[in-house]
Amino acid sequence: MSVLSRPAALLCALAAAAALLPTAAPARAEGAALTFGACPASIPRPPAPDRVECGSLSVPLDWENPTGPRIEIAVSRVPAAGTPAERRGILLVNPGGPGGSGLPYAVTKRAKLPPAVRRSYDVIGFDPRGVGRSTPAGCGAMGGLFDSPGADPVPVGRAAERRYLASLRNLADDCAAGADEVLPYLSTEQTAYDMDAIRAALAEPRTSFLGVSYGSYLGAAYAARFPHRVGRMVLDSVVGPWDWYDFDVIQSRALLRARDTFLTWTAAHAERFGLGGDADAVRRSYLRVRRELAARPVDGFGPAEFDRAVYRALGRTERWTGLADGLRTYLTEGSPEGLRPASAFDSPDSRAYEAANRIVKCADGPGPTAREVVADIRRTRRLDPQPVLTGMEASACAYWHHRPTHRTPLGSPAVPPVLLVASAHDPVTPIEGARRLREVLPDSRLVTLDDDYSHGVFASRGNACVDGAVTAYLVDGVVPGADVRCAGPGLPGTR
Repeated sequence: MSVLSRPAALLCALAAAAALLPTAAPARAEGAALTFGACPASIPRPPAPDRVECGSLSVPLDWENPTGPRIEIAVSRVPAAGTPAERRGILLVNPGGPGGSGLPYAVTKRAKLPPAVRRSYDVIGFDPRGVGRSTPAGCGAMGGLFDSPGADPVPVGRAAERRYLASLRNLADDCAAGADEVLPYLSTEQTAYDMDAIRAALAEPRTSFLGVSYGSYLGAAYAARFPHRVGRMVLDSVVGPWDWYDFDVIQSRALLRARDTFLTWTAAHAERFGLGGDADAVRRSYLRVRRELAARPVDGFGPAEFDRAVYRALGRTERWTGLADGLRTYLTEGSPEGLRPASAFDSPDSRAYEAANRIVKCADGPGPTAREVVADIRRTRRLDPQPVLTGMEASACAYWHHRPTHRTPLGSPAVPPVLLVASAHDPVTPIEGARRLREVLPDSRLVTLDDDYSHGVFASRGNACVDGAVTAYLVDGVVPGADVRCAGPGLPGTR
């Protein structure tokens, strides 16, 4: 059971303890204590001589009420590998989500960073509030989200649309029962204050930051509240400054384009996959697999599980071969095992991620109406009758029990130059998000990996041009004189 599964009792206990703990207003985060020690066994260890250490930081549940209840934020640190003269400060990192655990990310992402960055920065990971070991929130069954097989996530017809909306209402009800009074406070804006509290507890004058995907949104929120505390900030695979629901709709359309590219690519390798010699033929094979799984799920694998597998594969081109092989295996052997991910969707980690994802999105700003949700599904189905709607998490905000009165502020004209990084054809965070975000970060530069179709770029795609530009910025403060265009890898082979 999560720490927040009994929210009323939690709040009472926290309120009783509040007088015994140091408090701070949002602009005066200094004073909180952060002591490092051993990490939980679940946190990977870096190779010697590097080390990882962990601690927790007490912060207000509501930064507008600093004398009220408090929560704990879990923090990890891998110290800089270089000399004191090489050190540039701290580099907070966030892996995305919302809902991604950042505690192990200090180790896993750092291992991929260029050596000069590892020598220059203490890499700081943290679980955002409501996630992992930072006072996690639970949403129970989430309206049947973890049923196996799950209901078809693409409603066709009025009866199916009513059932779809009912599942969203049930999900919202389950989150209200699991998190209750804390729902308003598990927002990106509150987490931005937590980030500055981490900076203050580490006695650092500035926060340098590397955020990927949702981490870019979090970084932009920090920049809005603490522009003069920003050191060097890299926002990779950028979420644009839209409401979360609008972003989800934009992503759903980008996934259609990515899937069309995948179908064409698969057809170009017809001898390898045997799914058809042109894109239309491969599409027919794809639709046959989904149709048959919808009619007769196999071992708990139905249309919802199929769409989740497709969603995951479209985000990284190195997964395309596995998706095409999985389609062929089902058609020839009747087995969906090639499509099934290695880790179970209905696992404690997945449940925690999905809960935090909805809670944060719905805390960040106004949600859609039920009418808008249905209208957008119909519009998307007019573009393609069989879309992938797996990423439409903010649809549940139509029934959310807490209604935010304002959007999370993003960016500031006072922030130092920020480096935005994007893949030209990323379907998960389409590049128009980076172009829009730079409007509220006026001195920013955009580093684009052309001819690339994957999510996550810096220290991820192995591109020397991207990694070199970002490393020069992080280590030496070199801001490119103009936007940077890097040659990408193109479509993958079929190994």
